[in-house]
Amino acid sequence: MSDERVRARALPIAGVAVAVALLAAAQAWASLHGVLGPLRSLVDDYFANPQSAAVSWAGLGLACIGVPTRFRVISLVAAGVLDLLTLALQAACGWHVSIGTGPTLALTGLTIAVLRWQGERRRTALHAIGFGALLVMASKLADTWLMVSIIAGPRVLDQYVQLADRALGEPAWLVGRLLDALGPVPSHVLHVVYIQLPVAAVVVAVWQLRRVTTDGWPRHHLVRTFLVLGVIGPLGYVLFPVVGPVFAYGPLGHGLEIGDWPQLWPAFTSDPQPMLFDSVTARNCMPSMHTAWATALFIHSRTGPRWLRWAGAFWLVCTLLATLGFGYHYGSDLVAGAVLCLTVESALRDPDRGWDLYRVRIVSLGAAVLAGLLLSYRFLAETMAEYPIPAGFLVLGSLVAVAFAFYATWFARPGGRVAQWGGRVAPDGFAVD
Repeated sequence: MSDERVRARALPIAGVAVAVALLAAAQAWASLHGVLGPLRSLVDDYFANPQSAAVSWAGLGLACIGVPTRFRVISLVAAGVLDLLTLALQAACGWHVSIGTGPTLALTGLTIAVLRWQGERRRTALHAIGFGALLVMASKLADTWLMVSIIAGPRVLDQYVQLADRALGEPAWLVGRLLDALGPVPSHVLHVVYIQLPVAAVVVAVWQLRRVTTDGWPRHHLVRTFLVLGVIGPLGYVLFPVVGPVFAYGPLGHGLEIGDWPQLWPAFTSDPQPMLFDSVTARNCMPSMHTAWATALFIHSRTGPRWLRWAGAFWLVCTLLATLGFGYHYGSDLVAGAVLCLTVESALRDPDRGWDLYRVRIVSLGAAVLAGLLLSYRFLAETMAEYPIPAGFLVLGSLVAVAFAFYATWFARPGGRVAQWGGRVAPDGFAVD
């Protein structure tokens, strides 16, 4: 057996072993601290108490990409029927009514069926199922990581970020008041967009991967970016614990808030301090992962049909408005999330190009800007608040610089000066979209 075939078999086995060990460790930690944990959450999904219908259905939808049409239809119909039966059981027993058990059971059944296949059809199907299962389990691990962020960060840094946000015009207060003035309909639309981001991601991924059963897997696609962002981004929750305006300054602060978001702008303080906060609110603001994921969705929709490009732009704009208007994030969080996305996407995009000077440049620039932003928010917040206009130009200018370098490196039309500066001197052969 060749070395390549050995690696092809060993890597998935090693990946499964690492995933199982990670899940077991996360469950052990959760059990010690009296919280649900990923494995117990998965058991709940199987036994009519699912935690997230959107994630379960998105996982099944992603898995169905790699199987023939007949199996897709059977799996999706079976999931729908099982969800309806689960709803009937929940109602008859007086349990909490929720959906998501159907796709979990259907995904399990599909996996068992595919394991009996042979050859390339089996490998393609298991590849897709693996991505679907990773999406579900990443969501379970994320829930546990949010609890880690609470225990690791009893004191939050919201006062620093709020001061730094003066350089951006305190957009969370502006958009929050705007949504209040517009009434319930815009808020409802934004809420749906915000919570259904996994579904939108699956729509884009399905478009990118719609031909995998005949043409094979592309070297890069949206799912890879989503998963890598999900691994790297939440590290910031522990390193830079922030709860957000609606908690630190608003009505969800459980009596610990120090303001009245969004009705009253917070007063300037020359001595910001870490705030002792409660033990139930996740420290999941910095960076804004919704912004990072929505930016990735936007990028990967650019080479799709017109309806997909418009949908990607719509989802990005609405996600940004929702994160600010609901008080979940400061503007500074959004800038950090966008820079993180552009950096990670640059590290993953077009693997055939290799790590040339231009990829190294954009990744190094993005990492340096992200680190500089976080350090500035923490140690230069007072200075940024005292000189908001130059500080705002620097913060937004750094984001524009990263975005321009990203465009020049990956999207500029070959032949122009911008493309030449970005190293795109020949027509690209991206296998991305």
